[in-house]
Amino acid sequence: MRKNIILIFATLTLMGCGMYNKYEQNIPAPANVFGTSQDIKSATGEASIAQMSWREFFTDPLLQQLIEQVLANNTDLNSARIAVEKSEASLKAARQAYLPALYFAPQGTIASFDLGAVSKTYDLPLQLSMDIDVFGSITNKKHAAEAVLLQAQMQQEAVRANLISTTAQQYFLLQVLDLQLEILTMTDSLWNTSLETEKALWENGKAYSTAVNQMEASYLSIKTQIVDNRRSIRSVENAICKLLGVTPQRINRQKWGSSVLHHAEAMGDEMQRMFDTKYLKIGVPAMMLENRPDIRMANHAMEEAFYNTMAARSAFYPSITLSGSAGWTNSGGGLVVDPGKLLLSALASLTQPIFARGKLVANKKIAMLTEEDLQKKYVQTVINAGNQVNEAMTDCQAAREKHQYFTRQVEVLHEAYKGTHELMDNGKASYLEVLTAQESLLDAQLAQAMNMYEASEAVVALYIALGGGSE
Repeated sequence: MRKNIILIFATLTLMGCGMYNKYEQNIPAPANVFGTSQDIKSATGEASIAQMSWREFFTDPLLQQLIEQVLANNTDLNSARIAVEKSEASLKAARQAYLPALYFAPQGTIASFDLGAVSKTYDLPLQLSMDIDVFGSITNKKHAAEAVLLQAQMQQEAVRANLISTTAQQYFLLQVLDLQLEILTMTDSLWNTSLETEKALWENGKAYSTAVNQMEASYLSIKTQIVDNRRSIRSVENAICKLLGVTPQRINRQKWGSSVLHHAEAMGDEMQRMFDTKYLKIGVPAMMLENRPDIRMANHAMEEAFYNTMAARSAFYPSITLSGSAGWTNSGGGLVVDPGKLLLSALASLTQPIFARGKLVANKKIAMLTEEDLQKKYVQTVINAGNQVNEAMTDCQAAREKHQYFTRQVEVLHEAYKGTHELMDNGKASYLEVLTAQESLLDAQLAQAMNMYEASEAVVALYIALGGGSE
């Protein structure tokens, strides 16, 4: 019998050796994760902008100060930090599961049979219990807790990167709105001059009152755009204040173009330096997989599922528990002694599941399905990441091309406006031609400014898509 028991135990031990396997990420990433665009391939280099800290990437000192304040005060980031601390506490508990549990459980009894003499008994024991991790149940749960902690840390990095991105984009939007307000204010002055000229012509009988009315209506439209622009500025400032967790207030900022994003060596148009793609290096796919927190989080989710599956398999094997107690008692079975004596006891138990109403089988199947689901989600996360990089790079390239056209368009329309205004002053052009020239120039200037914001937004999106902002 003893030989049979030893043989069975040895067989179970050998079968349980597989319960200690280590997780290895063996899900291949899709090929051409960035897409097949030649422009993207030509921008790929060994180094990546994602390796730059956000302080290196965003060179504007006021923006740096703003980001630091957001990271210090934002409630979402604080919640992510608390989630990490909770996971650390859970991991600490999982690691201590190897240790024995020790309890102090005093008890006393007062008894009397048929109103006879009263007997008093007491026990003052220390009880110890310890689970022996022969089949990896505790180990796998500990590894799963470690993976949960890593996921919480990656989530914190993702929230951090998103806050940096949002803060920077809102800051740039404020700068562009300031630039548009400057354009509108300058246009307000110029159109007021045109209106005064048209009034003088009308007073001298060289223009109709309808021309004056049309000029004044256009001039008033500028006034309304200025009001809308100031309202937009206040709205963006309020949005930044929400990120800061402070009451509404003015946000300090520099003028647009005062600081470039990440390539101070770029020469030429100071506006275009913000997004010239020849200075953008997106790195190689493997590097992107290492930097993006969502991809690392998806990997750690697979790791957690792997160890949960191993733990579910461990539940089919016996559980071994050692327990014992040591204490002072005056109850020696049916005998009461006074004073009490020291009592020691030890117990080893083995529990082998046989029929658990299908619970163990169901838990194993659920764990395996969860693991399969997370593997597919990991691949989709990589695909989504590549798509984001592709979109951001494409937006950068589009903005660069449009900037050249907008620049030339503004130059041409400005010359047209000056020439038409001179012709009107000499009575050789109608007010309608002047109005058309004025409005076309204003629309082009405002569109050029907004295109520059969209370009900077695309560069920031590319930086975050590649995994930047974690440091």
